[in-house]
Amino acid sequence: MINCIAIDDEPLALELLKDNISKVPFLNLVATCNNAFMAMETMEKYPVDLMFIDIQMPGLTGLQFITSLEKKPLVIFITAYKQYAVESYDLDVVDYLVKPVALERFIKACHRAKELYELKSANKTASNKTVKDHFFVNVDYSQLKITFNDIIWMKGYGDYIKFHLKNAEHPLVVRTSFKELDRELPPNKFIRIHKSYSVAIDAITAIRKNSIFLGDRELSVGETYREDVEKLLRRDS
Repeated sequence: MINCIAIDDEPLALELLKDNISKVPFLNLVATCNNAFMAMETMEKYPVDLMFIDIQMPGLTGLQFITSLEKKPLVIFITAYKQYAVESYDLDVVDYLVKPVALERFIKACHRAKELYELKSANKTASNKTVKDHFFVNVDYSQLKITFNDIIWMKGYGDYIKFHLKNAEHPLVVRTSFKELDRELPPNKFIRIHKSYSVAIDAITAIRKNSIFLGDRELSVGETYREDVEKLLRRDS
């Protein structure tokens, strides 16, 4: 499944886009947003592989938003304006659709995105034949190696993350963020349960309504992350 997001400031256009996406079996709609800023917040919480986005939006246009992204997903522009087509292709977008968009044209663009997604996935798999079991962090002007299996849980505060490690008397404090850690931590080994907490899945000993237990330690599950915890339970059941 390709995780996608739909962004348009016109409610009717967003509803139509949502309906079209529901007709494509390999697309999983993560969220709908009516502006780029809402999309930014969503993309910090969920992985997004493909973005359907309008161009003319208040605050930040679709072109400006795509240009601002450090890590770009696949992009399909859906707009009422033809004049931005050349500029959009400089951003290596998958397709440029002009409203109103016929369903068959929309599906054709989605299949093009699917081909590119599968190609990127194949290239990534080929380059990651050796699975990493560690990463490095800056501590006291040195690069310190942390293995994934040593991490029990992490607490974020300000610009720092406190790592609670196995067989370590004290937590390790590192200047970094969860957003940066997401590039290093394998999603099958760790789960974010709160804006301030991320835990090793193997270290979880119990899950209750709004809490996760790591042995005797109880951590609260944030409202935003409850669905992710429920998905973990369904996956392991």
